[in-house]
Amino acid sequence: MIRVALVVLTLMAPAAAYAEMRLPAGFTAEVYVTGRGEAPDGRAAIGIPSTTSLAFDAAGALYATRTGRRYRGGEIEDLWPVLRFPPGGARVGGDVSRYFYGPPLLNAQLGAARGQELLLTTFDRDRGLGVLYRVLDGRAELLAGGTPPPGEPPLFKQPEGVAIDGAGNVYVADRQRGAVVKLDPTGRVLDARWLVVARPRLVAARGERVWVAADGDTEAPWMNGAGELWTIRGDERRVALSGPVVAGMDVGAGGRLFVADRHNTRILALAADGGTIEVATFTDGDAPRTLAWAPTTDAARRAGIAGDLFVVVTRRGTWSLNEIVRISGPFDELMRTGSPAR
Repeated sequence: MIRVALVVLTLMAPAAAYAEMRLPAGFTAEVYVTGRGEAPDGRAAIGIPSTTSLAFDAAGALYATRTGRRYRGGEIEDLWPVLRFPPGGARVGGDVSRYFYGPPLLNAQLGAARGQELLLTTFDRDRGLGVLYRVLDGRAELLAGGTPPPGEPPLFKQPEGVAIDGAGNVYVADRQRGAVVKLDPTGRVLDARWLVVARPRLVAARGERVWVAADGDTEAPWMNGAGELWTIRGDERRVALSGPVVAGMDVGAGGRLFVADRHNTRILALAADGGTIEVATFTDGDAPRTLAWAPTTDAARRAGIAGDLFVVVTRRGTWSLNEIVRISGPFDELMRTGSPAR
């Protein structure tokens, strides 16, 4: 049986000063990135601009992006640069631009990192045209996709999640096309329909295993519906988890997949026996939006974050502002001994 500890996170807002995160005993949580922002109604609120994907580079720097339509004074889609936070986190003041990294991009979604190089996707929803970029030293270079030759269909329409397997192959989930595209490390297409599922949105990989989260019959990821989480390794292709519409996922301790279940306000890990282990639950309207693991590089160890789990938290249902929380603890032991919550 997993013992549960109650973690109280102190916020920066003048009202509603506390929220609860329930973690297994022996785990701790702290706010890693936050700021002073403005809620949609104009009041002062905590957090940084809406964040939907995270990635670390080998040096332990944390990158964050926002994507999708925004609803503030009318429906808009914004161009927004990647945010880069140094090891140790940040308390952002009124000017978030000091953390901008690279050019403004439309609907950018971070995927995997190759050393200091980031892979990310963008798409123009109205044109039905998407791109896979690699970003190094703040410069974006097209890796695949973009405007096709006359008479040819685009490779990507709405690419979102990206992952790299142990051989360096790249996988891109294209939600609008209903397929995961497999490319070689240089961006050459190996299989344009490597996996065909309804509304795939996220991909993660470790070694030869790849996981794909699909929204299924859910029209938009913030809506309630029935999602699917697929696991693929060689000839093995099966649904590992049914029901949750996965908001974010990454491979962590023991090679296990950890997922952010936004609608049920919890973080789950897939157990070795096929069940799930409940890693964290949230109360008072808070919910996990996405997550990422810090690398286990020497630089990350020097920064004191190696092997920790980082989670974007939406406070009290406020989509426009989020905080990034760091969770530390004996994850390897939890994966070995934790009792699955089914």
